[in-house]
Amino acid sequence: MVTHVPAEAHGDERGALLAFIEAQRGGVRRAVLGLTDEQAASRPSASELSLSGLVKHVAEAELSWLRMAQQKPNERARTQETWGDAFRLTEDESVADVLAFWDRVAKETEEFLRAVPSLDDTFPLPPAPWFPKDGRVSMRWMALHLVEEIARHAGHADIIRESLDGKTAFELVDMERDV
Repeated sequence: MVTHVPAEAHGDERGALLAFIEAQRGGVRRAVLGLTDEQAASRPSASELSLSGLVKHVAEAELSWLRMAQQKPNERARTQETWGDAFRLTEDESVADVLAFWDRVAKETEEFLRAVPSLDDTFPLPPAPWFPKDGRVSMRWMALHLVEEIARHAGHADIIRESLDGKTAFELVDMERDV
């Protein structure tokens, strides 16, 4: 797993944003700690969400925002037909694979945000009903959105994990320290 952003990086705005993103990633990642792939794929509530599906979705969502900001094609872009695969592991995937993929995305996100000339630099949003026509957002906005997006799903992950075996976020932090 990606380690936490070093304390000395928190002193600047980029470091603080990256630290908050990483803290939220940790909440999602810890939710699968100690589970088998089968346990992580289970759906203990009325929701269709599973922990492995949440991990995959959040990793792919981060990649999507990164590629938009870089103005590069997204190699994991989903179509209407493959949208559901963003929320579940396919036959050839494991939780470990998805976590390793997310680690690579996280590293690339950090490198990109540290390298952009200014957090005020903007990039265009793609045409979509949920985005304003010809909309643009700043790198700062994207970083804050990643905090929001990942935190929302970290909360979902907390509920699913607690439903599976009663483990809370605090217990998972302790488990992570022992690993």
